[in-house]
Amino acid sequence: MESLSGWRDRLEQIERDAFLSFQGSYDDLERALGALRLAPHLGWKPLVVIHSKATIAKFEEILGIEFRKEFKPEGPSARRSLGFDLVSKASNFWKAITGEEPVQDLDRKSRKAAVY
Repeated sequence: MESLSGWRDRLEQIERDAFLSFQGSYDDLERALGALRLAPHLGWKPLVVIHSKATIAKFEEILGIEFRKEFKPEGPSARRSLGFDLVSKASNFWKAITGEEPVQDLDRKSRKAAVY
């Protein structure tokens, strides 16, 4: 879906379907909908940095989608996620995510400079 209105329509459809079929704690629904709204901006890779594998699976179940099939790996704001930016510098994204490959640590001053 290339057009902005196409994305909006698709997001609203997913949101509506999830809301109508949802049973459970609305805290979970709210978090899943938040991830859904961030996904076009960040992409699915930053989402797996932000959330655990189990949480992503839970969101996908609630939303009835697979983030990888619906969204690009990196959205236009992906690099605004400091965690994703650090992990993407590793030689293997998935090894960095699972902790098999260490990710560069930033001291407090470096983190502050990277964010601002």
